[in-house]
Amino acid sequence: MEMKFRKFLEDYESKVIPIFKETNQTFFNASVTGKKEKYKKVAELEIEISKYFSNPEIFNQLKEFKESGEIKDELLKRQLDLIFIEFAAHQFDPELQESIIKLSTEVEEKFSTYRAVVNGKELTDNQIDKILEDSKDSSELQQTWEASKKIGEFVVDDVITLVKMRNEAARKLGFKNHHAMSLELSEQNSSQLEKLFDELDELTRNEFKKLKTDIDLHLSAIYNIPQNELMPWHYQDKFFQQGPKIYRADLNSYFANEDLVKITEEYFEGIGLPITDLINKSDLFEKEGKYQHAFCIDIDKKGDVRVVSNVKPDHRWMGTLLHEYGHAVYNKFIDADLPWQLRDQAHIFTTEAIAMLFGRLASNPKWLMEVIGISEDEKNKIASDCFNTLRLEQLTFSRWVQVMFRFEKAMYENPDQDLNSLWWSLVEKYQYIKKPVNRNKPDWASKIHLALYPAYYHNYMLGELLASQLNHFICKNILDECENTQQSFTGETRVGNYLKENIFIPGARYHWSQLIKRATGEELTPVHYANEFVNHQK
Repeated sequence: MEMKFRKFLEDYESKVIPIFKETNQTFFNASVTGKKEKYKKVAELEIEISKYFSNPEIFNQLKEFKESGEIKDELLKRQLDLIFIEFAAHQFDPELQESIIKLSTEVEEKFSTYRAVVNGKELTDNQIDKILEDSKDSSELQQTWEASKKIGEFVVDDVITLVKMRNEAARKLGFKNHHAMSLELSEQNSSQLEKLFDELDELTRNEFKKLKTDIDLHLSAIYNIPQNELMPWHYQDKFFQQGPKIYRADLNSYFANEDLVKITEEYFEGIGLPITDLINKSDLFEKEGKYQHAFCIDIDKKGDVRVVSNVKPDHRWMGTLLHEYGHAVYNKFIDADLPWQLRDQAHIFTTEAIAMLFGRLASNPKWLMEVIGISEDEKNKIASDCFNTLRLEQLTFSRWVQVMFRFEKAMYENPDQDLNSLWWSLVEKYQYIKKPVNRNKPDWASKIHLALYPAYYHNYMLGELLASQLNHFICKNILDECENTQQSFTGETRVGNYLKENIFIPGARYHWSQLIKRATGEELTPVHYANEFVNHQK
């Protein structure tokens, strides 16, 4: 049976690998150019591969392999598990699958090419973010915030159609809905996940209430309006997913005249994770029609890893570059001798954890001193504000993920309910943000993840938990330091080596829970996140 499965793998790889590479290359080109024909080609390639994965005869072969119990070799067994999951997710009407892919690609194109218009002027996402962060004019803030939500009105019908089509496909496979199916097929347990988010709610609620009071006091003074008149556009972010700038340290000022790409390159080089080859293939700055967000893509699972971003010299983009190249080094250093199927991350959230571990450094005063070159006096002066800024970002984000996780779960359970009202009820419950009077718009649909990356967003929060767990382990066991919130890992090849050997090189050969236990000596836990951001105060 193992010989038979090895033969299957040869045939599988001969069909999948070329399309995988061509799809990723085409998607990269579509993202950086915004060209319609390239997005169309991506859809065609995705349809081609989905037809292969939806083949019932091949799926029956895989079931035979699994049910035999005769695949004993650990690497073969792991490949079988992952390939089986891939095929299981596609075992429905190929015409329905094709419709989902085509509509998803159309929606992706709408998000990529949309530009908000304020007073007759088109604005990029970067320009919107800057206005929301810097303007003190409530009228300008409201207009800009509302314009940023307009994309939701353009895509909402398509998004609901996608949700219903995904649900139809999931039900044909015996699942309650697409959300439930996605969790199970990504090796996650729905009830355990909900329990974890309930624990996080309990964990962060009181501290966030205190922080929200501080935020409102600060913003009330900035905008010269009573606290009870603060509206969503006053919180310096389109979704209040990151904390407003309420502390004295102006982190943007440290990056205003810096070469962020060079800083990122030299930092990773210093910890033994060189990325010059990855930077040379990436597309890092704004251009017309280009995708406005940031992502990392592994083109071929052979080292061609690229980042797409729209870098500006500020704190947010410094964090984003460190984050995306965290993803990139993970992929780059996966063992090239592993079978092709296992040359991947253990899970979506394990790569998010690495990205977040590095992304946090942009707010770390020790890192700012050692890498950016601020003085020790300056470091000491801003240390408290830096920690409080990071803490505010973390707790604000954790409350935002509560909204995303619970809204998405409920949307897939019943896409015909009043989603606009559901969205604002969750925003008010978890973020303590007031709904604008008489507003009834699909603001939720302006969040690209809800349209295009279903059942994904909660992994960001799991990534934050694991980032804190890894940070704790590295500080205690690799660097022998107890003050783990202040470590920057600068020049520490021991850190790069630990991550390579324990997280990157294994790829997907282990289930994510096994990988974490092997790397840190314990199961995934929120304890270290709580110690770092809830219990630890400066």
